[in-house]
Amino acid sequence: MHRKLRLRNREDFSRIYRGGKSFANGQFVVYWSKQPSAEPFRLGVSASKKIGNAVVRNRMRRMIKEIVRHQANRIVPKTDFILIVRKPATMMKMKEMEKSVLHVLKKAGLLKSSGHVKEKQAD
Repeated sequence: MHRKLRLRNREDFSRIYRGGKSFANGQFVVYWSKQPSAEPFRLGVSASKKIGNAVVRNRMRRMIKEIVRHQANRIVPKTDFILIVRKPATMMKMKEMEKSVLHVLKKAGLLKSSGHVKEKQAD
């Protein structure tokens, strides 16, 4: 994921935690807020020491960044968001994790509608 799409400093994280909205599922928590300067969006990943050692935490960060990179065209623009990893996510395979990340982003309203319109079936 490109460097300009990442949240890195403490002020940005604090601003989102204080003024943002949050949604969660069993594996992830997402905090987000609108940010006009975030084009197209910016992502921060937080993995605490509770979920495992440095190898586990960094693996989770890499996997989440890769999932978001593949779904970048579906994410609502001008948004800053932080994904917090919970312990159950460490046991997931990549496909399961992708499904869970997309679920929490959709729950938060951070995914654009797919644009697919179901055709009516003739009776």
